[in-house]
Amino acid sequence: MMDYAGRVAQADTFPKLLRLNAREFGGEIALREKDFGLWRVFTWNAYQARVKAFALGLVELGLGRGDVIGIIGDNRPDWVSAEIAAHAVGAMSLGLYRDVLDEEAAYLLNYGEAKLVFAEDEEQVDKLLTLADRVPELRHIVYSDPRGMRKYDDPRLLSADKLAELGRARAAREPDLYNQLVDRTQGEDVAILCTTSGTTAHPKLAMLAAGRVLRHCATYLSFDPKDSSDEYVSVLPLPWIMEQVYAMGKGLLCRMKVNFVEQADTMMNDFREIAPTFVLFAPRVWEGIAADVRARVMDASPLKQNLYEYGMKSGLAALAEGRHSAIADAVLFRALRDRLGFTRLRSAATGGAALGPDTFKFFRAMGVPLRTLYGQTETMGAFTLHQPDAVNPDTTGVAMGDHIKIEIRDPDVHGVGEIVVKHPNMFLGYFKAPEASAADLRDGWMHSGDAGYFNADKQLVVIDRIKDLAQTARGERFSPQYIENKLKFSPYIAETVVLGDQRDVLAAMICIRFSIVSKWAEKNRLAFTTYTDLASRPEVYAVVRKEVEAVNATLPPAQQISKFLLLYKELDADDGELTRTRKVRRSVINEKYADIIDGIYGGAREIPVDTVIRFQDGTTQRIRTTLEVVDLDRPTAAMEAAE
Repeated sequence: MMDYAGRVAQADTFPKLLRLNAREFGGEIALREKDFGLWRVFTWNAYQARVKAFALGLVELGLGRGDVIGIIGDNRPDWVSAEIAAHAVGAMSLGLYRDVLDEEAAYLLNYGEAKLVFAEDEEQVDKLLTLADRVPELRHIVYSDPRGMRKYDDPRLLSADKLAELGRARAAREPDLYNQLVDRTQGEDVAILCTTSGTTAHPKLAMLAAGRVLRHCATYLSFDPKDSSDEYVSVLPLPWIMEQVYAMGKGLLCRMKVNFVEQADTMMNDFREIAPTFVLFAPRVWEGIAADVRARVMDASPLKQNLYEYGMKSGLAALAEGRHSAIADAVLFRALRDRLGFTRLRSAATGGAALGPDTFKFFRAMGVPLRTLYGQTETMGAFTLHQPDAVNPDTTGVAMGDHIKIEIRDPDVHGVGEIVVKHPNMFLGYFKAPEASAADLRDGWMHSGDAGYFNADKQLVVIDRIKDLAQTARGERFSPQYIENKLKFSPYIAETVVLGDQRDVLAAMICIRFSIVSKWAEKNRLAFTTYTDLASRPEVYAVVRKEVEAVNATLPPAQQISKFLLLYKELDADDGELTRTRKVRRSVINEKYADIIDGIYGGAREIPVDTVIRFQDGTTQRIRTTLEVVDLDRPTAAMEAAE
């Protein structure tokens, strides 16, 4: 196994480690990008050359130590090159999610006082130019994709190739300048401003030192080894801490090949072409893949449906006994893994939010070596992970190293309390927010705000956010998130919010998975026009009711759903209802849908809705509909219609 810690001791910043890799392994493949249907290869030498040109171009523009440089767009080689270039000149990188709303982008860029932003394409440039008056410090916008850019006439605009040209000219005049800049970078300097993924209105900016990122990656890699033979497909947003750990930290440290897909809708096809050895997906991606598989089975012949049912039943039974079913592999799983691009997987992980145990078991039975990780932005991402031979879908594993200390503070009689963690490679505090830093980081311990406990095997069980744990009017405690994840295993349910805190019964507001429910509707010759129309259909209510009843059968009586309705729209991060990592913002939901919630608990059988929704492009649509409240203790119009 590679001496990861020794490698960090040689080069404790991203620019230093990239330079070292280029010197020692310059001709080897570092990155690939799918472009116009073809995979473009970037060697370590090419990677280093792009970073050097960008960095010296930044110097030519007057950027340097202490400045903040923003980056927005899809995961691309120019994104990672721009980030390392920023660090090389002593600046701090600030990643923005590509679908960030104008208000949030303006807030983050203003708060960080960003002087330059790397923007991928016309869409992002247009967004930044719209914000011009609200971001006075922004002097330069560097774009990578020139398509559609001729219509703009703004002195702040500069192509990435032109920036690189400026850098190469500077290098010709001062050949030693880049190495001098890299030599001056320090592992304990703030290199990354990483947005937190909490449920507050404005994200905080966690200050991350590159040396700490790399040392934590070394700990992670010692627990779950990777090397230059590994292939990784980067699909999760680079502003997220875990993609920083994988695509940046691990990619530089163990030299696994990092691959970038062409676009979101070609992701699974590109993924299959690479057939990676390791994958990290957020729960929503795992849920989406599982739902898509089950949707395809619905369209299959009776023979294939029977084979699927037999294979899943055999696979899950074998999994429960701690083994893998050879028969299930032959009739189902081998072909399924090949179709999904999972044939070469040696390691797989989920994190960022909780993944329902049913979805987890689905992939484990398939032969995907899925494990759960747990962590936070402030703790440099994950600090727990399952050991390969001790995977429990209800836990998040154990600490990755002996130097990582985890405690449960103020436990109740069941051992449930707040999870706190301490290790030497955590964040340096929140940018411009010493009070918030002192509140969350006390005596070296990061207070997570999550409720959890250790099970009999000393594995960490994460229940929910402490503030989101609920209690019925009868005093029975429950985790909304746990029930929501069980519901989302259904191929028909995309998102759900479980209600019931200080109420007599539990209820759920459910968003249908439009891509699958619409396919089901077409197959059953059910006419519809829009999401809202489809979600109001009695036949759809009948299908979802069966799914809710199936989940109820697996839950204790106190945690069963008594009422539900189908929302007229999907929950959306753009509306503040979800975080960018798809966590439910319950306070926003409770306020925004207060009338609907009151109707559910007020005994209404139908709730009229007359509202306006706003799309990301600024257009609006008025929605007028009626939501049926299904009481599972009584027959409904939906059931009668289905019969």
